[in-house]
Amino acid sequence: MSVALAGFFIFAITQIGTPGPANMILMATGAKYGLRSALPFVAGVVIGKQLIIWPIGFGLMELATFAPPVFTALKWISGLYIIWLAWRISQIRFTNNQELNIVPGFFAGLLVHPLNPKAWALITTSFTAFTISGFSSLNTTFTIASILLLIQLTLHPCWTLFGATIGKYVAGTKIEKYLMWSLAAVTLLSVLSVLLVGDT
Repeated sequence: MSVALAGFFIFAITQIGTPGPANMILMATGAKYGLRSALPFVAGVVIGKQLIIWPIGFGLMELATFAPPVFTALKWISGLYIIWLAWRISQIRFTNNQELNIVPGFFAGLLVHPLNPKAWALITTSFTAFTISGFSSLNTTFTIASILLLIQLTLHPCWTLFGATIGKYVAGTKIEKYLMWSLAAVTLLSVLSVLLVGDT
């Protein structure tokens, strides 16, 4: 195989299954709109990661060697977007008399991972730490893309359902704003950790 499957599978599950910008956004979306309404958004988030995997697999990271300032700028622009999303999460309330009544759809979901520094770090590490030399880029990229897709299809709806379940119990209560502030804080910390560690 072109990928060290056992190690990569464990690594991918721990990265995709733990709190981060994408999962906090999915949880908040589920809490606000429910799992069924959020499914197109979830699908967009899942497919959006493929938009990073394939370019990286076919050599996009080589550009980082020749133009590091460009990659640094893109990383911080992406980070600022996630920070803005964290602020939006902190403002979400589950009642229906608000501005956020329009359910984010598939195309909104597509943007989450391409603008998520944690996703870039995950995929870059996947190719640098778990691939085995001697195989074609197509073989390696297809293997990594397939495994990540399978894990996302399993875990992303779980986060959304978790949010939907919580939303039923905290909507309209004093806990509501503290929950959303907490989700926003986790989103913020996760993206800052990637940004700051990358610059040390």
